[in-house]
Amino acid sequence: MKTSQIKLKNSLILLLTAAIWGVAFVAQSVSMDYIGGFTFNAARNLIGAAVLLPVIWFLNRGKKQEEISAEQRRAQLRVLITGGCACGILLCLASNFQQFGIKYTTVGKAGFITACYIVIVPVIGLFLGKKCSSFIWAAVVLALAGLYLLCIKDGFSVGKGDFLVLICAVFFSLHILVIDHFSPLTDGVKMSCIQFAVCGVLSGIPALLLENPRISSLLAAWVPVLYAGVLSCGVAYTLQIIGQKGMNPTVASLILSLESCISVLAGWIILGQRLSGREIAGCVIMFAAIVLAQLPGRNRPDI
Repeated sequence: MKTSQIKLKNSLILLLTAAIWGVAFVAQSVSMDYIGGFTFNAARNLIGAAVLLPVIWFLNRGKKQEEISAEQRRAQLRVLITGGCACGILLCLASNFQQFGIKYTTVGKAGFITACYIVIVPVIGLFLGKKCSSFIWAAVVLALAGLYLLCIKDGFSVGKGDFLVLICAVFFSLHILVIDHFSPLTDGVKMSCIQFAVCGVLSGIPALLLENPRISSLLAAWVPVLYAGVLSCGVAYTLQIIGQKGMNPTVASLILSLESCISVLAGWIILGQRLSGREIAGCVIMFAAIVLAQLPGRNRPDI
């Protein structure tokens, strides 16, 4: 297969990944009609971890085992577990802030505010000694302008849901930086499986204490739960790994960021949620910020 054909195939795979993630915002919104936010995140992440188990088996099938000492093997396992747990804790915080934020805002706005992580990551990187290009600073200014149009209401107040999703974007940014640190050191799929399991268990504790989840409620919400668990967590993550192979990371990140646009379309088509002219302008400006943050010349972690 020609290089151009491979790149086209990988681009389409990443576009499908973005579409799955974009529609997942609808699944998150619909689930709140049946079950609590902690219950939803516990279920979806535990399902996501279970879905990745056969993926891990398939990827490791026929792979030659390295001849390493028992001490080296323990060190590798320690890094894998540390990375998986750290990612799982941050994913738990990010996904639960997002879940409860979606309850009070539209899925389209939630998608764009969450996508702020693309701009927030390099800004946080400043405190870690990483420099930002002029493109990044321009993207930050655009993102702030877009957020203003999207979130600031009469009386200079911020909607409750928008504020919660903005906090979620900060935690997702930290999550990306932790992944950036651990992913070169260990197996990414195994680490993701651990993070889903950790996030599921941690979300399950407040679910049991505060929401009193019932099997009947979970069965009533089986469509959004399975979509978020199987497709959004398990399938989309695997597709991302396949699609990013051999792709320019800048192009890959830009395609994946289309999930924010798809969330707006999904909210409109499936839920009938419409944005005002002011909010649409905010989305357009924020997407411009996302594109600008991906332009060459930036000095930031690839995500």
